[in-house]
Amino acid sequence: MRVLIAGATGAVGSKLVPLLVAAGHEVVGTTRSEAHFGELERAGATGAVMDGLDAASVRRAVLHARPDVIIHQLTALKGQVGDMKHFDEGFAGTNALRTRGTDNLLAAAAEAGVGRFIAQSYTGWPNQRTGGPVKTEEDPLDPNPTKASRETLAGIRHVEQRTTDAGGLALRYGNLYGPGNAIGRGGELVDMVKARKLPVVGGGTGVWSFCHIDDAASSAAAAITRGAPGVYNIVDDDPAPVSVWLPEFARAIGAKPPLRIPAWMARPLIGEHGVSMMTQIRGSSNAKAKRELGWEPAWPSWREGFRRGLG
Repeated sequence: MRVLIAGATGAVGSKLVPLLVAAGHEVVGTTRSEAHFGELERAGATGAVMDGLDAASVRRAVLHARPDVIIHQLTALKGQVGDMKHFDEGFAGTNALRTRGTDNLLAAAAEAGVGRFIAQSYTGWPNQRTGGPVKTEEDPLDPNPTKASRETLAGIRHVEQRTTDAGGLALRYGNLYGPGNAIGRGGELVDMVKARKLPVVGGGTGVWSFCHIDDAASSAAAAITRGAPGVYNIVDDDPAPVSVWLPEFARAIGAKPPLRIPAWMARPLIGEHGVSMMTQIRGSSNAKAKRELGWEPAWPSWREGFRRGLG
């Protein structure tokens, strides 16, 4: 099939292009600058300049490509790990791409007669923070998000609702790690842990679900031909509390064990949302994605992934 990847030079898109090319698909990859065309061509794709927030630009790219499938991987996620107090401000660019960018792509897809639409979403802290430690796609998102995350959760709700209303699939990636990511060699979170600037807060009872970047890409490749419209959690098999995964992460990168501080001491530094991430959030189940997409993570646990898959 002919596949257009919106955001083909991003973290997931750059891994997805060679997967689709190897599977025999004809791939058009969008980027904001022709400077990235060489990268796309070397991977076997054709480059197209597109600004996801410019409806005319999106329309031109989609109508010119005439794809059978659009995969929406547009984000602006660099540098958001450290500032939990101003979470929405850090995600403003991504929120715009999840709202206006999604609307632009869906409008162009409808005009071009695109048969399948797949969009990147996120799972983890958006889950309701009550009840059991692991949530499925049937469980509601948080009805009372932290003040600092309300706009970002609204963006996530928008991309999922608009995508599924249009008969598409929203892939909720867990916390991504691997080469080129904040949780990867030389990444922001690695530097923070090495500097002992990421402590275990309170009991470290917040449950996180992880996903290797390669597994995120392989799930999008699977969704081209598998799965009914809806949302899918794309996470590994091993949701774990902060008190477990953070010390293991420090050990994997050769850092000293993280410090431990009470929640009241952390709150002025990382805000309500940061404390929630450390003590309240829930993990996610991947059973639906395995069952309906025929997808299996190559890295079934972050434990092995942190040791060998950071890049």
